Amino acid sequence: MDNPILIGIISWFIPGGGHLIQKKYVRGGIIAAVIWIMFIIAVLSGGAYYPGFDFKDGQLLYLLNVFARCGNGLGGIISWLMSTAPAPHIAALATFEYGGRFLEVAGLLNFLAIMDAIDIALGRKE
Repeated sequence: MDNPILIGIISWFIPGGGHLIQKKYVRGGIIAAVIWIMFIIAVLSGGAYYPGFDFKDGQLLYLLNVFARCGNGLGGIISWLMSTAPAPHIAALATFEYGGRFLEVAGLLNFLAIMDAIDIALGRKE
């Protein structure tokens, strides 16, 4: 596949997918495994419900969280759906904030993976 825009969209929606369709199986597998494992740990830790504040409480941190979570693609959609009906005990978990950070880092790592897949598609790297 030669279309870098389509590769970028696939890479965003399915972490590692852009590498896999370019036949970079090892790199795509490692990227997918790392991002999905981080996402699963984040969700199990209660990170899908973080932050426990709204836009009016801290705009910059809230926007950073939204931007980072959007990087997860399908995972971001899943975490957003999960956060619409939080369980009452989630915020009391000791791992609540760690889960939120894992979710953010997974999204930011996926942004890097998207750029890598696009660079491969454009021929800038192998």
